Amino acid sequence: MDLFEYARSKNMETESPLAFRIRPRILEEVVGQEHIIGKGKMLYRAIKADKLSSLIFYGPPGTGKTTLARVIANTSSAEFVQINATIAGKKDMEEVIKKAKETRGMYGKRTILFVDEIHRFNKGQQDYLLPFVEDGTVILIGATTENPYFEVNSALISRSVIFELKPLKRDEIQTLIHRAVYDRERGMGAYDAEIQPDAEKLLADLSGGDARIALNAVELGVLTTPRSEDGKIYLTAEVISECVQKRVIHYDKSGDNHYDVISAFIKSMRGSDPDAAVYYLAKMLLAGESVTFIARRIMICASEDVGNADPLAIQVAVAAAQAVERVGMPEAQLILAQAAIYIATAPKSNSSTNAIYDAMRSVREKKTTVPSHLRDSHYPGSEELGRGIGYEYAHEFPKHFSRQRYLPEELGSQKFYDPSENGYEKEIKKYLDWIHAE
Repeated sequence: MDLFEYARSKNMETESPLAFRIRPRILEEVVGQEHIIGKGKMLYRAIKADKLSSLIFYGPPGTGKTTLARVIANTSSAEFVQINATIAGKKDMEEVIKKAKETRGMYGKRTILFVDEIHRFNKGQQDYLLPFVEDGTVILIGATTENPYFEVNSALISRSVIFELKPLKRDEIQTLIHRAVYDRERGMGAYDAEIQPDAEKLLADLSGGDARIALNAVELGVLTTPRSEDGKIYLTAEVISECVQKRVIHYDKSGDNHYDVISAFIKSMRGSDPDAAVYYLAKMLLAGESVTFIARRIMICASEDVGNADPLAIQVAVAAAQAVERVGMPEAQLILAQAAIYIATAPKSNSSTNAIYDAMRSVREKKTTVPSHLRDSHYPGSEELGRGIGYEYAHEFPKHFSRQRYLPEELGSQKFYDPSENGYEKEIKKYLDWIHAE
């Protein structure tokens, strides 16, 4: 490091945003993620022993992915190089690989390459790294907010250990807030600020498990709040509310969280939990999810999971979908809520779903012939071919039911639809039992 680089690094320590300055330097300073860096855990042991293989850190913003990479940089004997996939190109990677080879050849030192937002690399860029990860030229540490199994090449996945970081808990966020307000070396302690207990709890709640949101709010609050008569800066709940303005909702309409939330929404309706269903609906609506997309999922659930246990469910769902298109937001949220709650509280049956899946499986597995008496006979010469001969018109029989065979002979007495005892299907079951009774 030359004189100018040293001066630049010292300036960053004092002039950078709080979230950067207060970032942990050693493993013991890291807050949260005990499930992967608690004492005795594999990653904890690997960092302490400086015996790392390629890693991918996956989790929401502000959970410590870059922090863990910087801790590794501070504790490892290897060279550490950081690039951001949003701005780095192949030329940047070629330069990193060239220097890594030189470092390994001249000094016998490994190089750790930290790629932030690795999911932003296209397939070609990810493929370029593969041979150098495989031969040990670089140890790759990737960070991503997207599910790596969807966004990172399977070849890189197979050569890496994936660690999922969770949103920080409220008490963990409060620990960081307290550190940020009162740490005089790297926090805002020199400003002689004080955060009130209710404000600290509010900020921990509003941050949604994102440490960066909490730290940015502390910094903004301290720098913009006038001093009181006693010379101190008091961070009150009102100040914190002004600094955060609106709770951040972690929801990426094109990413992994999109599928997680819609999955939870559908499973809540299927599981007859209207409270959970309307909660996940609210989460999607506040994040700007497409109302037509939500309406389509409600229609599918009405058929797949309610079915004939409540035949009105599909009508409610279709009516809601049509109304949503005509009305639009914000009123569409009322329509979607009504439909989701109706589906959630309706009796459930997947008998129709099972019936069509079983029937399609049978069609694929067995070659069958339509019985002659059921074939079309509305054309000249059909009678000579035996088409339609022997067909029994159901309405001419008692109960409007004929015992003639409808399934192909090859299927024997196979059954596809087995109505449940739930809701209206109980009546369907009674009807079928009645018409088949001797």
